[in-house]
Amino acid sequence: MADNARSVAVISLGGTIAMTTQTDGGATPTLSADDLVAAVPGLASTGIHVEVHDFRRLPGASLAFSDLLELAVTVETLTVDGVVITQGTDTIEETAYLLDLVTGGDMPIVVTGAMRTASMAGADGPANVLAAVRVAASAEARGQGCVVVFGEEIHAARWVRKTHATSPTAFTSYPGPIGYVAEERVRIMTRPGPLPTFDPRYTSAARTAIATIGLGDDGTVLQAIGEHVQGLVVAAFGAGHVPMACVDALTDLAKSMPVVLATRTGAGPVLQRTYGFPGSESDLLARGLISANTLDPVKARILLQLLLMTSHDKDEVAQSFSTFS
Repeated sequence: MADNARSVAVISLGGTIAMTTQTDGGATPTLSADDLVAAVPGLASTGIHVEVHDFRRLPGASLAFSDLLELAVTVETLTVDGVVITQGTDTIEETAYLLDLVTGGDMPIVVTGAMRTASMAGADGPANVLAAVRVAASAEARGQGCVVVFGEEIHAARWVRKTHATSPTAFTSYPGPIGYVAEERVRIMTRPGPLPTFDPRYTSAARTAIATIGLGDDGTVLQAIGEHVQGLVVAAFGAGHVPMACVDALTDLAKSMPVVLATRTGAGPVLQRTYGFPGSESDLLARGLISANTLDPVKARILLQLLLMTSHDKDEVAQSFSTFS
């Protein structure tokens, strides 16, 4: 096979894929990277050399920006053909996009995990690891940036979302996967263009948040959140709309910090000029909010966080959102 003699590093961060059921009935991360790799049927027959690294042993919900930035620096030092990162699915869509923004070069970086613990019937971790290793070792995946491999589908980090709390097919993309693993072959169907990257070694502290707009919001919660952050993502209705009662609060916040306007729908762009009522997308953009364009709120917050951690001012944040999204 074409993957023979290639080398892949498997780096474990913990998560469901590394969890086993304890005596109290709850699942916690207990398996090492060696344990995960040893449990993968058929991996040895691929001819791919696998080296393992235990980096963290945490639930996905407890990973922090500092963990991922340190991981990115570590990845850049590895002399392998590709990297597989196993972690909890709670934050895969966030960590994959963050890694996409802070790693460069052509080496494939693949993030995967599992929806079922290793103790459960039909555990999906071994199959996901095997597919991820194949993708990381493949020439086809070079230059794709960071991708998520789940259920033998290959998703671009910038598009992937977790759309179900428990299903083994929880990860989807709009407009769809960029490729598949089938009959032991990696098949890439779409090639997203490259993104600019940040240097993960030079960052400072920043705090950002997502405020999801709901029916009847009056701006009080927005104002409260604004007192504790340096940047805010607004997950608005539809194509970028909020209640009229929120307009004054958002206008004030946009004067003091970057406020990014995203849609809470999960797919589609924030419009620019279709609607003109108070609280519409054109009204909010005219008041200084920054369009997330096609980035969903979760991804928009990752980008905003990195921009603020690398000392970008409001005008630079606006320009970057135009470039990155």
